Amino acid sequence: MRLRYILSGTLLMLILGTVYSYSVFRGPIQEAYGANHFQSGLPYMVALAFYALFMFFTGKQINRFKPRTVLLSGSALVSIGWISSSFTSNIYALTLTYGVITGAGVGIAYGVPMNVAAKWFPDKKGLAVGLVLVGFGLSPLIMAPVANQIIHAFGIHQAFLLLGVAFAILLSGLSLMFRLPLSQEVERYQVKINKGHSFVSLMTNQMIKERRFAGLYVNYVIGTMMGLMLVGITSIVGIEYVGLSRVQVAGIVAILAIFNGLGRPFFGWLTDRWQTKSAIFLSYAMIFFASLMIVLFGKGHAPVYVISFAIFWFNLGGWLAIAPTATMKHFGATHYSQNYGLIFTAYGLGALLGVSISGYLIDLHGDYTMIFMMNMGLCALGVLLTRVFIKADDV
Repeated sequence: MRLRYILSGTLLMLILGTVYSYSVFRGPIQEAYGANHFQSGLPYMVALAFYALFMFFTGKQINRFKPRTVLLSGSALVSIGWISSSFTSNIYALTLTYGVITGAGVGIAYGVPMNVAAKWFPDKKGLAVGLVLVGFGLSPLIMAPVANQIIHAFGIHQAFLLLGVAFAILLSGLSLMFRLPLSQEVERYQVKINKGHSFVSLMTNQMIKERRFAGLYVNYVIGTMMGLMLVGITSIVGIEYVGLSRVQVAGIVAILAIFNGLGRPFFGWLTDRWQTKSAIFLSYAMIFFASLMIVLFGKGHAPVYVISFAIFWFNLGGWLAIAPTATMKHFGATHYSQNYGLIFTAYGLGALLGVSISGYLIDLHGDYTMIFMMNMGLCALGVLLTRVFIKADDV
């Protein structure tokens, strides 16, 4: 019976994760609203920032309300944001509807399926949460081609309306399926804790005084800054820098979503078994290599573009596993919702910095090379900061 919460959570995350398909919308938005690269990135940037902000607020209150109540509230905002976007006439109105309203809705709903899954699977928390999160990462695999077809057939404004109505129906139905287990249902699956194991349990005010908190937070900003920036320009790089068609790029984005999904269990497993800094170093090394490869060989070469962006998407998924796994590992499970809610604000900061800086650089230079060179510099900075804040004696 409890498997239905995994399935429902994965499907719900699949819908919420449509935010990662924004690169499919970006070209049509530039055409419809007469927006430049910086302006067309505003709705995406603000949506990710409000997603992070409202996840933080919801994480502090999530246990005070029934799961379906929180989910229905978040789902309503998501649907309203998409539907109201269909009536916008300029990029700033779209930033309000898609960015603020939809982003807030995603942030409210995001933590609930994970929280419910963890409580229904006390014996397999990591696996249960990981399976639910895969839905968010794999969303573009389904949603990018679907959205692209709808945009092509009906135009950008009608696409917002149709998707908003569909999301209202699907999210509401899925939300009603969630509830927390009763005490006797938890006991059925509860595992005994190994008495010989030592557990750390820090409250948020204690966590922020830790050196490792600073290291994890700053690295999360850098990792998500690079990842969200590159995910947001995937389509326009493919079209303008590599020379692919919009249809070809939409298909590639769908494939890249698989790598985003695979990055989560891989880096979650790695962070749990290796030292946190080792997982961080590996991620930076992969991003540096992919950036160097596309600078040297990527212009006009589709295979290099696909390989490089597969690595970028894989590592964005990776950072969304490194951070929560490291939070649990370093600061304990007791106050995990509040602690990770705070650390997740780094995701919003990374979105603001990454999307705004990339748009500005593209508009200023008219070229994408500077973006990839900046990434290489950020990887070097991340390695240095990790060595300073996350020492060898840290787990």
